[in-house]
Amino acid sequence: MFANHSSLRFVAFYLFIFLLSFLSAFAQEKPGAGAQQKPAYNVNVYAVTLAVTVEDKKGRFVNNLEEKDFVIYENNGKKQITYFQHDENAPISLTVLLDVSGSMALEDKFEECRQALRILAEKIMSPQDELALLVFADGQVEVAARHSTDRRAFLAALDEEKAYGKTALNDAVAASPQYALRAKNEKRALLLITDGIENDSQTTPQQALEIARRVEVPIYVIGYKIPRAEEILAKHRRKPGLTPSEIVGNLDLFAEATGGQAFFLDNSEELIKAFYQIKKEQSHQYIIGFTSYRDNEDYRKIRVTTTRGKYKIRTRQGY
Repeated sequence: MFANHSSLRFVAFYLFIFLLSFLSAFAQEKPGAGAQQKPAYNVNVYAVTLAVTVEDKKGRFVNNLEEKDFVIYENNGKKQITYFQHDENAPISLTVLLDVSGSMALEDKFEECRQALRILAEKIMSPQDELALLVFADGQVEVAARHSTDRRAFLAALDEEKAYGKTALNDAVAASPQYALRAKNEKRALLLITDGIENDSQTTPQQALEIARRVEVPIYVIGYKIPRAEEILAKHRRKPGLTPSEIVGNLDLFAEATGGQAFFLDNSEELIKAFYQIKKEQSHQYIIGFTSYRDNEDYRKIRVTTTRGKYKIRTRQGY
């Protein structure tokens, strides 16, 4: 079976990176006897991939841009684009990270999320799209259903889950993007659904974010029925100062830094609309790659602009 043109470019891109890495290693071999020693510099070569969403002033997706219309900056240095793909019909891979801790049993949150996710699997996702289910509670993240276009395992896992235990939200955010990256489609995303209560993590929100943004997967966040009553928060939280605004701020941080989007919802109708919005956005994304040459592991800021109009562009902020 022959690969399509976009797939060939993608393979060629990574072969190019491999060749550069090989030549870099070869160049660092010791010189022969009598040759003058020169200082050695270790330069690492990275293939960086961005999922880029472009909207106009009215919030409509912009789909007519070409590779030449984009400009990428890494730490304010302009980078050459080495890979470009934009296909609205390309299949996507969505990894659902579902909070199944005890607080999700309140106000029918868990049951409403379960029913909405059935609609996501059966009606919103296209037949060629991959779907996976991860669940977290009591400090553990479990793979309930692996990436597949067959919805039966996903739906069966949903039916079996029950809300229990404490919430290690930050730990789950740190661990899950790496699993989402294993999906086969280029268009990948992690969908986090939680009420935002955190009472069992070993990592802070910032530490979780530092880990998550190393992975080239945008995080879409749904904060569902975040507790506003002090007596509910007091019963479930571990941190005395945890407030609804702090919950929103942390969840916003996960989405914004990775190029995703955050939704804060209070009913199942809004939840289903958000699923449609996420699916639509993923379909309209541009996948853009560039090569980074680095001599250290410092954080690199990323900025993407276009030469055609003042559009709203959303992608990961750095890595």
